[in-house]
Amino acid sequence: MFTFRPNHTLLNPKFEGYKLDSISEDNLPVHHALQRRPSQTAFSGKVPLSFQEVQSRIRHNHLAISPDTKQAVYIDAELRVIAIKLDNETPLFRTIYELPEPMQTSLSENYQREYPSAVFLNTEILFVSDGHGLMYVLTVPSFGEGELLGTYQLPTNAESDTSPSSSTFQIHTASPVSEVAALVLLSSRHHDIKDTDTAPASAFSRKRHVQFDLFAARIDLPVRKAQDSGIPNMEVVWRRRGEDVPIYTAYDRSLKTFLLAGNSPYRPLGTSTTEPYVPVPDEIAPIPREGDNPDGTNTPTVQKPPPYAWTQDSEELTVVFPLPASTLKSDIHVLFSPQTLTAIVHGESSETVPIPHYSAARLWGSITPSSSFWTWDAQGTSAYGLLALHLEKQHEGTRWLHVFDPVAQDIGTGISADVPETLDPSELHNIRESLEKYTMALSEGKDPSGLGLGSGVPGLEGEMDDEVDAAVGSMVCLTWVAEDGTEPVWARDGADTPVNILSTPLPGTRHSGVSVVVKSTVDGLVYTLSHGESPTWQHTSTYSALAFVLASKRDTRFTYHVPSKAVLAFESGTAEYGGNLYIYRASKPKDMWAKQAILKIGGGAAGSVLGVGAVQSSGGHLVILCLCEGELIVLPNII
Repeated sequence: MFTFRPNHTLLNPKFEGYKLDSISEDNLPVHHALQRRPSQTAFSGKVPLSFQEVQSRIRHNHLAISPDTKQAVYIDAELRVIAIKLDNETPLFRTIYELPEPMQTSLSENYQREYPSAVFLNTEILFVSDGHGLMYVLTVPSFGEGELLGTYQLPTNAESDTSPSSSTFQIHTASPVSEVAALVLLSSRHHDIKDTDTAPASAFSRKRHVQFDLFAARIDLPVRKAQDSGIPNMEVVWRRRGEDVPIYTAYDRSLKTFLLAGNSPYRPLGTSTTEPYVPVPDEIAPIPREGDNPDGTNTPTVQKPPPYAWTQDSEELTVVFPLPASTLKSDIHVLFSPQTLTAIVHGESSETVPIPHYSAARLWGSITPSSSFWTWDAQGTSAYGLLALHLEKQHEGTRWLHVFDPVAQDIGTGISADVPETLDPSELHNIRESLEKYTMALSEGKDPSGLGLGSGVPGLEGEMDDEVDAAVGSMVCLTWVAEDGTEPVWARDGADTPVNILSTPLPGTRHSGVSVVVKSTVDGLVYTLSHGESPTWQHTSTYSALAFVLASKRDTRFTYHVPSKAVLAFESGTAEYGGNLYIYRASKPKDMWAKQAILKIGGGAAGSVLGVGAVQSSGGHLVILCLCEGELIVLPNII
């Protein structure tokens, strides 16, 4: 199965936190004023921006990095293509091409324009979108101005379910797929065929189900200068549709496959999907709060207790299952192994108490079977007894995050594997009483709020905010598409399963391969795509408590990582309030502390951060560039 499985040896339950690490004066940010300024001015059109489009514009990186990381490119407010190259650590700017001013027509006003975007095919060829529906192919010489090789647009063909006019689009990635062809990946908001310039304005004001198309357009290699003055249509090789603009795209040359990461799968056209239901105003009701009684009745909300409770110390894990007191000891069968647990009780489950049925369920960590044991306490006349499993940890001092491996799929049907730890061992003795009250509440219709198997208080109680922590990262589905548009067999399992991504690779460091940082409880786990008979995600390193520290950064615009080195969180900032760059450095699995650094970027004359990337200086050092509204900020030797 193509899933994310953590390597427990790379986790660090003993991690304490991050300590501030000062930046050397030689590596402090250097600000350079921009004569040609980029812009993030909101465009206007008859169709309002959807929430997904607003989010895409916030995430848009205005800086493009060449494959050899020797130079970068951005497009200014006047549609000039500006190249940046470092002389030691001093940026040199030059205009390589000026895009024509787009023509305004009544039809073009129907659709929102995109931000201009650019991607390198190689060190000499650049694809540029003007944000108005045209793609320019330019040469990028080492010195002087570039040359226009051709101009393209998306095809206009109602029979193929494209938009009625040439749509605006954003360029995501471009890569050679053979010696004679390259594929350019574009995204565009999908417009219904009936959305034409003759449609009344009120038609656009209705709430529509917004979708986005992804196009893979073929460009012949080598790219030669066009001989005619017309604007040809791109040759679309394949097309997919999803619910959002991708937050991350990549091409893997070994697999000859594109990775598309968005908040929904990207499916071929014609695939049936269930559109979300949008209620009318009369169907919308207020959300009841605690203590509210909107119906004027005394209908209680009954909370079902979890199936077990557990606690731990440095040497042992104790897991307690409530069972009917009438259960015979001969009905209980428990088997311990170093990695799995089998606990089967013969009997019928009830609504009140599920009967354990765990068959070789994989544990979160390793245990010592010879020193592990179980006990059964029927507790006399009480309605419930306690089956207690005492598991001796194989690695003393390791703090378990779960009892069972949350990734494993072989846990008993209907029994949750994610039960919070009961930190106070004395609460285990209250399980029997809680269950009896719960059973009585079910029969009498009383409110049993607060009952259950212990309080399950998290270890960071008082510091964690569940709503804030849940919002960190991006829940995405990973879609793999081969060069010809088909879905690889190895990618079919888990394609619809969302994963919470905290970080993507820093532009300019893609030579390290395809990698993502995935949220796991409060940690960030680095997964790198591993090639073999069947591709897998390999857990290569861990940034302990990364999700926890990122949750407090509410103005983060970009979060990138350099595998095995650092995670970089860039705040947007404004002219009045500058943003910060938070650097979380990698640590070893046994380290109690890791280093973090904070640098002031943006704000004042610099304005907001619009783009980020890494390039090499003439001395071979990796330098991070921060493109702001009014300045280019150079960060030398910080990673």
